[in-house]
Amino acid sequence: MGEYMRILFVFNAHAGKGLVKTNLAAIIDIMSAAGHEVTVYSTQAAGDARQKILSFPEGKYDRVVCAGGDGTLDEVVSGMNERNEKLPIGYIPAGSTNDFAVSLGLPKNMKKAAEAAISNNLYNCDTGKFNDSTFVYIAAFGLFTEVSYETPQDAKNFLGHSAYILEGMKRLQDIKSYVLTVEANGKTLEREFIYGMVTNSQSVGGFKNITGKNVDLSDGLFEVTLIEKPANPMELGETINALMNRDVKAKGLKSFKTSKVTFTSKDPIPWTLDGEYGGTVTTAVVENLHHNLFFAVGD
Repeated sequence: MGEYMRILFVFNAHAGKGLVKTNLAAIIDIMSAAGHEVTVYSTQAAGDARQKILSFPEGKYDRVVCAGGDGTLDEVVSGMNERNEKLPIGYIPAGSTNDFAVSLGLPKNMKKAAEAAISNNLYNCDTGKFNDSTFVYIAAFGLFTEVSYETPQDAKNFLGHSAYILEGMKRLQDIKSYVLTVEANGKTLEREFIYGMVTNSQSVGGFKNITGKNVDLSDGLFEVTLIEKPANPMELGETINALMNRDVKAKGLKSFKTSKVTFTSKDPIPWTLDGEYGGTVTTAVVENLHHNLFFAVGD
């Protein structure tokens, strides 16, 4: 598995039905058996993983391996983005959707993912900046986005994808829309939207290629997908069907690639970053951080 490494292993014991806890001994054994020195840290609260990454001195570790869902990964990436010394990250996915892991081609099996997390095969990946925060692969607002951080963790674990769908269906009769000015690539668009996402991922909400087939996680560009306010429920259904069928050019959808996009609204809009609450703002500046982190992806 390559040269000796000092590894900080950060894990969320509650992610994905406690899968990390079940596989903990095996994961640590894989890293130790490969000749590495492993320091183990179990996160205790929201924001904990980020603080752990920010707090260790330079030169202490050679790699950070994290196990958990998108929220855990988001915290580790946020912490690493704020450090001068940016270490490679290994990711052992254990959440309910694991979109980013799918995009990186990481194994679903946790033991195989642990082997990939300590491999020397590193992928130089883009991440994102949202105002003063960072994110791994998606910043979104509107329809369904409140669902992921309002659905209790237990429901997320138990129901998986259906938790998002069930919560979303309860809200269809009360869809909020936002009048937005969107600026990107030297163009300005002013419309009323019910949903928007800025992504760097081949999979969103468990759906592959939903933002188009030519997604490159290291090209310095985001895929931006916006859904205009429908005139009636039938139109909404057609637009969502088009999205599910990967038809990003359909009526009611606006789709483009960009390295930077600015959203301005009169009323504050709540955003999610990697499925977690990202703040409520009237101006959102989303920028691509090109080639700023390395992820271990295995053979």
